[in-house]
Amino acid sequence: MRAFSIAALLAAVPGWAHVVSMSTGELRVDGPTAVYELRMPMYEAAHVANPETLIDHIRFAGAQRTSAKCHEEDGTYVCVANYEFPGLIERLEVECTYYQVTVPNHVHLLNATLLNPHQGPNPGPNPGPNTDEVVFDQSFPRSEIRFRPPSRFEVVSREMGTGIWRAIVSPAVLFLLILVVATRTPREGLLLMTMYLAGEWIMRPIAPKIPWTLSPRFVEAAMALTVAYLALEILTLPQAGSRWAVVLVLGLFHGLYFAAFPATYLAGAITMQVLLVVLLAWIALKWTSPMTRRMSAGILLAAGLGWFVTRLIHV
Repeated sequence: MRAFSIAALLAAVPGWAHVVSMSTGELRVDGPTAVYELRMPMYEAAHVANPETLIDHIRFAGAQRTSAKCHEEDGTYVCVANYEFPGLIERLEVECTYYQVTVPNHVHLLNATLLNPHQGPNPGPNPGPNTDEVVFDQSFPRSEIRFRPPSRFEVVSREMGTGIWRAIVSPAVLFLLILVVATRTPREGLLLMTMYLAGEWIMRPIAPKIPWTLSPRFVEAAMALTVAYLALEILTLPQAGSRWAVVLVLGLFHGLYFAAFPATYLAGAITMQVLLVVLLAWIALKWTSPMTRRMSAGILLAAGLGWFVTRLIHV
């Protein structure tokens, strides 16, 4: 019965989903000039009234655009723009607002390469190209590209910080709360959290093999639906066993949210998740009653369904 409920609840999502993907960009800097190439699926560019204006929504500080051409290529909208800088650079401020003209949850992954770093203002011993990668979305429309080998600490701290923030503004926070409500003993709480994190990590190698490209809104809706399901189970099956197996399956959907990003993003999110659940579970096990748990489950059921409906309306 439980397996059927999970399948029925989650199978409802693909029926209304549309396939959209994050766009990608390549910036190649050679001395004081640069070439930027945007690649965006045509079904996402369809949201834009004048797709040729997409290139106006990415800006490189200090650069002057000298030309731009856009065209369709095998189902992908491609824009190539040339820029000139007043001099040689080793770091670059970038602002990207594609989310304003596509969908609010649009994500742009920009890979930047400085072709001749030994000619820059601070040449290093390595004559090979230096690269950096940054991610833009509604929460992070601005970032700095650094054309020098970043320290391990810089890479990890930046990406973990972004991962923490993405977890905070996603339905993952609601799921952490419902995990706390589902926890009946410290041992069970540890098992549930372990299974949830395992589900997130298991999805990382699986996600690239999925034949559909899922929009961030679709994934958020699925995550919200997992919150609603677990809350409903707590209300209708308060003594159900093997809840860890359910949490493992639901964790797979949460793993989709981070699968497209570097592993350090997920590491940052997991750090925040573990700390929050440990704190809340300690509070819940000491001071909550069965009635409080049922009320909390009811509130989270409404919150999960509300988040789901919101994403359903705007997909």
